[in-house]
Amino acid sequence: MIAIIDYGMSNLRSVQRAFAQVGVDAVLTTEPAMLADARGAVIPGVGAFGQAMRNLRAAGWIEPIHGFVASGRPFGGICLGMQLFFEESEELGHYEGLGLLKGKVERFTGKVKVPHIGWNQIHITRATRLLADVPDESYAYFVHSYYCVPADGAVTCATTDYGVDFASVVTRDNIYAFQFHPEKSQQVGLQMLRNFARLAGLSTF
Repeated sequence: MIAIIDYGMSNLRSVQRAFAQVGVDAVLTTEPAMLADARGAVIPGVGAFGQAMRNLRAAGWIEPIHGFVASGRPFGGICLGMQLFFEESEELGHYEGLGLLKGKVERFTGKVKVPHIGWNQIHITRATRLLADVPDESYAYFVHSYYCVPADGAVTCATTDYGVDFASVVTRDNIYAFQFHPEKSQQVGLQMLRNFARLAGLSTF
């Protein structure tokens, strides 16, 4: 079973449905104790970084998330979920994140339209089982105004160009995250979710 962490932000059921499409049981949960029995866990989300961290703290998720990651089981982040993995964000102020990865979250600047909405290419920079059978320069669906700046470039597995070449897929050990929405990225996105489930030892179609 994959646990999808419900911390009061949107876009959860679409992730659950996408896992179902690849034959994986994914359960929405508001209970941190559910992580004990999960083979993998995912934190999706659409919304503001600061509010997301407040919600996670208020619901008692912080320590269980760190414990889950320490257990070695696959932990995934999608869009805002990926941003929460980092140490800090400048979105609407300054907020501390989960600190699972070193680095920060910054706003797009310059001449590009913000938010970044729509299809864009991912350029694979490092081989990873998360991107198995995903062709380089595939298109994925993005909706975001901020992007992650890892302190260690080695965690970046794919980048995307939107005024700046930003990290769109990151992995380290059992941590896996997408800046885009795999659940909205058609067959390419479903393949990534299938790969994540396989990393958790779950059979898929």
